[in-house]
Amino acid sequence: MMRTLLFSVLICLILPLQAKENKYRLLIGTYTNTGKSEGIYTYEIDLDKFVFTQKSVAKEMVNPSYLALTTDKKYVYAVSESGTASKTGAFAFDEPLGKLSFINSSDTHGSGPCFVSATKHHVITANYNGGSISVFGRNENGSLTDVLQLIQHVGGSIDPIRQTAPHVHQVKFTLDGKYLLVNDLGTDKVTVYSYNPNAKSDILVAYDSIQVKAGSGPRHLTFSEDGKRVYLLQEMDGTITVLKLDKGKLTKLQETTVVKKTDIETGAADIHLSPDERFLYATNRGTANDISCFSVTKNGTLTFVQQYLTGGVGPRNFSLTPDGKYLLIGNQRTDNITIFKRNTKTGELTNTGKSLEVGAPVCLIFY
Repeated sequence: MMRTLLFSVLICLILPLQAKENKYRLLIGTYTNTGKSEGIYTYEIDLDKFVFTQKSVAKEMVNPSYLALTTDKKYVYAVSESGTASKTGAFAFDEPLGKLSFINSSDTHGSGPCFVSATKHHVITANYNGGSISVFGRNENGSLTDVLQLIQHVGGSIDPIRQTAPHVHQVKFTLDGKYLLVNDLGTDKVTVYSYNPNAKSDILVAYDSIQVKAGSGPRHLTFSEDGKRVYLLQEMDGTITVLKLDKGKLTKLQETTVVKKTDIETGAADIHLSPDERFLYATNRGTANDISCFSVTKNGTLTFVQQYLTGGVGPRNFSLTPDGKYLLIGNQRTDNITIFKRNTKTGELTNTGKSLEVGAPVCLIFY
């Protein structure tokens, strides 16, 4: 009798914990110019029951596509892709309620910002159309200063349409915070800038660069947890380049590709490692609309595993749940976020057939 009672008590304690494990909270950046989205959304999602609960929507900015959540989860910074009127916006974030409160915005002085990163002292944007980098200061209340430094890239590459000028696509800090890596689709170059957080001027200083394959178009990258490997995805030809990072210097280790089909249009988009770093995933838009899975060897190189249709059109950003059980893909053109269950041992994905309907989803961040 006593054993039965103890067993029942244990079950009662364990079940709520198991149920809680598959509940997640998600920030979603979108394009509002489609008329199907109102701004930045926060959702609570229950992947046991596939119940999606909208917590809030922040409507103050046009096309708040990419977001950066600060490490203390108190602030969110968003780019507003609005041509020459492009801005970066600051929001206070009430994490328990999932509520965003607009603080202020500041002009990027570079059109088409498409990525944003934040440190304790600064916010940096990648301005695609402008081919530049904007550096803002962060005030104590989270508000943004005017641009403190504007770095203009120059040059181009071999594509006569898309590479006649620089197009900065991503700004991402190394895990130790000492360097900023900047991907330029227009010049086929990744530039490493040293970061001087306490400087009044020259906050970013060019330190090193690496030229990748001509016409490939570097777009997004991700780091290994030890900071020694960089996985770079090229938008235009679908190449993945594995790079070694040593004291701010980059060297190539391997090249592979997400293009496994013939007669498709390529538009590679996003790249991430699984939480255990045993697998890497990368999306491809164009007419492919798929996501590829690679296994990661002990030396950091990649081996192709499998490729899956994303269940939508225009798979842009994607994100893995912190426990690695699920992978969510934002399909920009079909206004849906598809949900895949992930085999943590093999890396393989299974489409659950469930999706969250959100207008033009672009950036997904679990918080």
